[in-house]
Amino acid sequence: MPGPSPVLEKRPYQVIARKYRPQNFAELIGQEHIQQTLSNAIQSNRLAHGYIFSGQRGTGKTTVARILARCLNCIQGPTPTPCGVCSSCTEISAGNSPDVIEIDAASNRGINEMREIRENVRYRPARDRYKVFIIDEAHQITKEAFNALLKTLEEPPEWVVFILCTTEAYEIPNTIASRCQHFSFRAVDFAAVLERLKWITTQEGIEADENVLSVIAQAGEGSVRDSLSALDQAIACCGKTLSVEDARALLGMFGTESLRAVAEAVEKQDGARMLEIVEELERNGKSLQHFSRELCRYWRNLLVAKIARQPNRLIAASEHEQQGLLETANRFSEEDLTRYLNLTLDLYKEIQTSLQPRLHLEIGLIKLVQAGRLQSIEDAIASLGSSGAGKPVTANAPVQKTSNAITTAPPAKASAAPASAGDLRQNLHDALCKAGMEHSADAVQHSEICLEGSELVIRAPKSMAFLLKDAGVQRAAAQVTGKSVRVRVEAASEDALAGPLLEKPVSPENEVRQRALSHPGVKRFQELFPEAQVRTVRNLNE
Repeated sequence: MPGPSPVLEKRPYQVIARKYRPQNFAELIGQEHIQQTLSNAIQSNRLAHGYIFSGQRGTGKTTVARILARCLNCIQGPTPTPCGVCSSCTEISAGNSPDVIEIDAASNRGINEMREIRENVRYRPARDRYKVFIIDEAHQITKEAFNALLKTLEEPPEWVVFILCTTEAYEIPNTIASRCQHFSFRAVDFAAVLERLKWITTQEGIEADENVLSVIAQAGEGSVRDSLSALDQAIACCGKTLSVEDARALLGMFGTESLRAVAEAVEKQDGARMLEIVEELERNGKSLQHFSRELCRYWRNLLVAKIARQPNRLIAASEHEQQGLLETANRFSEEDLTRYLNLTLDLYKEIQTSLQPRLHLEIGLIKLVQAGRLQSIEDAIASLGSSGAGKPVTANAPVQKTSNAITTAPPAKASAAPASAGDLRQNLHDALCKAGMEHSADAVQHSEICLEGSELVIRAPKSMAFLLKDAGVQRAAAQVTGKSVRVRVEAASEDALAGPLLEKPVSPENEVRQRALSHPGVKRFQELFPEAQVRTVRNLNE
């Protein structure tokens, strides 16, 4: 009589990140410098008793620690190529080796746990060649616990190896770091992550084109584990066939359409379109904070594409996407892209803590449109030279605006001869009296005044100089001179204030300066740029 049918137990699912975890140095990606150094150390028998593995999450720190433990304890070892089939290799891979102790410092961070480790290192390995302590998140160990481990880490028994894994190496005390060899794990290149995703999808029988895998690789931001977790999530959602739209919606990522729409609105200086983009994002339930971060990355990629002028590995995107970025970048100058990136970075900082993220995003995008209207200083000077700079500016001829962002000063009143210092002082005194600033007017009466181009110099007694450092004096000076001027107050002793400035003999140097300031081209430039200052440059060889 046949026996009962065997019960088929379904094997538990193993996530892709664990299923395809590297088991030797050859399978490791993006960390060739660490792979080569550790392999040479094993072959030459120059092993250290303490290592620090630091780097961002998901770059292989704990994985390399396990591989190193297998290399040391393999039955054929120490060898840089462990067999992977002996009991030591299989138990280390499964995480149940008696001589490879993995400690989570996030939950075992106190001095008592370190004392247990100190007692444990006194005993030889139960079976293997080395007793390896892998301490993950080592930066969370307390200072007292590190001090308890210090002597053991400095002079451990010959059969003990410590491996400290951390994402924040600067949190490790210098007394600990100086006793270990430090290996910095790099963020894995986009191309290497993309190739690994292609290989895994082929092994799993998943249909996914390069565009989908590019989206998944971008979500990892240089972390292989994060990219594999995103792939696992996409497979669970989409099944055997992955689509770009589903992957972006699942991972909360933005397509290039909305980001390209921002660039087009900036190019066309269309503020209304910017407001529509924000409305669409909020209506579709998109995170405005995440959009601002993606926009920063987009402007950065455009700037890199503009500078490189060809697809390159500095941009985390497929070659097809990089061609689109290059076409968009060619519509702007490097200066414009740099300015847009800086404005977007400021927007990203503000929106992270904002209680009104939509308001901040709208203002930030409008600033991008307004920044596109600015004229470079080179273009402004070129237009200044081509618009008849040699002709004097009359009172009836207003200055033509070079751009919407440049505000010109009021035209100067025409006069037959420049006003003397006494007339200027009296006019300023009367203007201040009309404004109700009697104390400032009295200070002007006891001061010397000289107009040098767009700068009004007032030499006042030390006891009265503070009365002239007022915005009302600035407005009165502009009213009296008929143009925007900068008031410079100089404190002087009463003995030095003997007479008006213009009555003193003029030195040859000042005479040259006065001729330069009276030149029509210089006057027009000062009217275009009221805040500009004319400085005297001397030849050191004279």
